[in-house]
Amino acid sequence: MRYLFEEYAFDTDRRELHRGKGGIRLAPQVFDLLYYLIRNRERVVSKEELTNAIWNGRAVTDAALTTRLRVVRSAIGDSGEDQRLIKTLPRKGWRFVGLVREAQGPVGGAVVAERPVEPSRPGPALPDKPSIAVLPFQNMSGDVEQEYFADGVVDDIITGLSRSKSLFVIARSSSFTYKGKTVDIKRVGSELGVRYVLEGSVRKAGDRVRITGQLVDAATGNPIWADRYESKLEDIFDLQDRVTMSVIGAIAPRLERAEIARALRKPTESLNAYDYYLRGLVKVHRWTREANSEALKLFCKAIEFDPHLASAYGMAAWCYVQRKARGWMTEHAEESAEATRLAGKAVRLGGDDSVALCMGGYALAFVTHEFGDAAVFMDRGLVVNPNLAWGWMLSGWLRVWRGEPELTLEHVAHAMRLSPRDPSMYGMHGAMAYAHFLVARHGPASLWAEKSMRENPNFLLAICVSTASNALAGRPEQAHRGLTRILECRPDLRTANLRDLTPFWRARDLALFAKGLRKAGLPE
Repeated sequence: MRYLFEEYAFDTDRRELHRGKGGIRLAPQVFDLLYYLIRNRERVVSKEELTNAIWNGRAVTDAALTTRLRVVRSAIGDSGEDQRLIKTLPRKGWRFVGLVREAQGPVGGAVVAERPVEPSRPGPALPDKPSIAVLPFQNMSGDVEQEYFADGVVDDIITGLSRSKSLFVIARSSSFTYKGKTVDIKRVGSELGVRYVLEGSVRKAGDRVRITGQLVDAATGNPIWADRYESKLEDIFDLQDRVTMSVIGAIAPRLERAEIARALRKPTESLNAYDYYLRGLVKVHRWTREANSEALKLFCKAIEFDPHLASAYGMAAWCYVQRKARGWMTEHAEESAEATRLAGKAVRLGGDDSVALCMGGYALAFVTHEFGDAAVFMDRGLVVNPNLAWGWMLSGWLRVWRGEPELTLEHVAHAMRLSPRDPSMYGMHGAMAYAHFLVARHGPASLWAEKSMRENPNFLLAICVSTASNALAGRPEQAHRGLTRILECRPDLRTANLRDLTPFWRARDLALFAKGLRKAGLPE
């Protein structure tokens, strides 16, 4: 067997390592160590496992193991600083993370069979408490239009689980990256860093709905709980509560019944309002002007059916945040007043609704600059649901505007851990860039902004902070390229109206930002 990675060929039959046409001599132990890491590249290998496999369980000092690993890395052009091919996970072990292809035949000979093998990305370490990811449920109704309904069922289960402080719950936005894909549960558990994965299906026919669920141990792939629930559609909220309670009971049997009951809340008593709310969520995540307008109409329709649905007010207010940030507002005074009204209703009604408190709170900060109240409401929302990744990310942005960069770093890092595969990761990386910018760390600010722009080339906030950082760091070419991109995205942006895009609370922060963009060439 040959393992091919980068320009290297690792021949296990001949016990040879080649780079191009040249051979690289390896001591037997070094060869065995590299072989073991490559063979087990889908997981982290511990020190104990390596000593058992390579040294037959004999006592090996940390220094001796470190020396061997250094030799292995050197042989394949890696280092402890780069960790391009062999990654060290502190207190956990090591993992070969390079892209590997398996091939039959000797080096230089004809390839009999070749299979590309792309390892999964190294996952985060398991939390101290029970952790779970809820995958999108299959829509078994045969009706594509009901896809939103199946997704909404999963949303509510995630929300219900998240309200238990005894659980670590992966955010919807990371779980839903697996939607429509055939998944390997073990790999999902590794990539998301969870002990358990919940999968299932929803079948809706007429006035009846059937929900099936299966909880799987991600380490072994073995199911540890499965059940099926059937009910009339009018009882859908009771049905979802029963599923959520069963899952919590399966993975945390010692939780008190009273705590479980407190963890569950029905979002609304009106199915019509709930339908409109779910449809609005689908639209609001599409990030276009047209979809934003449709989402706003749907959230307002949900409010019309249920005037007490706090989360609908919060999401409607969020639509206006999008409109202001992207320059889509046409009647600024009227739209800002409506955003303020919706946000105020969201936080007043949302005593135990984390979405209402976080989205409404952020809208108060971004649209009307009520930073103090916004922090109070968002902090309360994160107490209600400490697993709301979007809430932690927006709280990080709030801290950017309030001039609290260290809190930004802390809150965004927590959001990234809760949702390690979030499609909105560009927003998290963008907030990191601003946190570094505020304390004049222009190098790290540029790097985080570049990460953000790689994920979303049209994210204007990231383009702006990249441009300002490069200008202040004395990199005029990069700054000029950034300015060109800014004016392509937002032709009307000037230093005079920067606060529409970046509502800094402290005058010195806005002045620093304007200074960087002015130096890059942004007109007054």
